[in-house]
Amino acid sequence: MNVALFFIPDGILWYSVVMVKKVAISLPEDILERVERERQRRGESRSTFFRRAAEALLAREAEQHALRRYIRGYRDHPEDAGEVAQAQRLTESAWSEAPWE
Repeated sequence: MNVALFFIPDGILWYSVVMVKKVAISLPEDILERVERERQRRGESRSTFFRRAAEALLAREAEQHALRRYIRGYRDHPEDAGEVAQAQRLTESAWSEAPWE
């Protein structure tokens, strides 16, 4: 178990308990060398480097999945002319009410 402490500027101390597991991975030597150079440049441990890499990959894949769903939704249910016209009227109305000084 790891405990992460977070200090907030307003003086409140927040913490989180995170369960961690150790894993072993196999990498080609050239990739490991690149990882070692980068993590040392950043002053990170291997665990931190690979955790951040995994988090970034998972976040990127989740974002891509959401984008594909969004696009598929518009392909399956495109806006009709009335919806487009209504959106344009509302936009024009909102812009006309904005202070332009």
